[in-house]
Amino acid sequence: MSKKRLVVSLVVFLTLMAVLIVGICLTGSDGSHGEINETMKDAVLHEYDKIDLGFALVNPAVVSALVVTAVVFVFALVVRLFVIPRFKEVPGKFQLLLESWVGFFDDLAVSNSPHKNKFLGAYIFGAGSYIFIGTIFELFGIQAVTVEGASVALPAPLSDINGALAMGCLSYLVIMSGGVIHNGIKGFLLTLKDFSLPISMSFRLFGALLSGLLVTELVYHYLALSFVLPVIVGVLFTCLHAIIQTYVLVMLTSLFYGEVSEKHPKKPKKSKKIVKLEEAQQ
Repeated sequence: MSKKRLVVSLVVFLTLMAVLIVGICLTGSDGSHGEINETMKDAVLHEYDKIDLGFALVNPAVVSALVVTAVVFVFALVVRLFVIPRFKEVPGKFQLLLESWVGFFDDLAVSNSPHKNKFLGAYIFGAGSYIFIGTIFELFGIQAVTVEGASVALPAPLSDINGALAMGCLSYLVIMSGGVIHNGIKGFLLTLKDFSLPISMSFRLFGALLSGLLVTELVYHYLALSFVLPVIVGVLFTCLHAIIQTYVLVMLTSLFYGEVSEKHPKKPKKSKKIVKLEEAQQ
């Protein structure tokens, strides 16, 4: 990039930041603190927005999880039946995209658990794909009707604390299974040593995905900034969280899986004659 373009880009960036700062300073509160607090509270507890499935009242994130799961399942089935059999030695764009996506998770599993990685690669591919697609799903703004008759946009499945806890605990169980299968009781004890891991992974997912919603709501309630900026902030936070949280969870899972499943060779015991000889030499 030339110096002239760099200067122009810097001037434009500083101008935009100055406009935003001035707008924030000149825009007063519209008295909607109570509404913001209710929005934040309901985003965590889901006390009001319930959707009737016919047999149960569920949170909107449950509907999102069902929709994302169905879409991923149908897409995987179509790819397996109609796309993979037609793969070529010289890949096309779609084939290259699929191979790069699968290769990324496979390389991550091999690099962090070089001794045992077949199941690990399959799991982090599934978990990472679900987190990424589920987070991007929020951008489509698919509407659902609550039991009160209000319209609500379906959120990311993992923005619900229950979904985030399920993903964190499942990843922890996968890590524990790797330790038990490959190291027996020793691997089980190594996994129990990090007993706080499922909680930390769950709340990291939940907090990151929920923060995008809350920041967008806060920006939206400033009247002067509620026309274009919430869209930019929402898209930016959603895309960043989709990439970062996918990478963080699969990296942590593969690291801990490799640690608890690694076998350490036992040191050969020295015979009594060798021990006596060494003592004599000393």
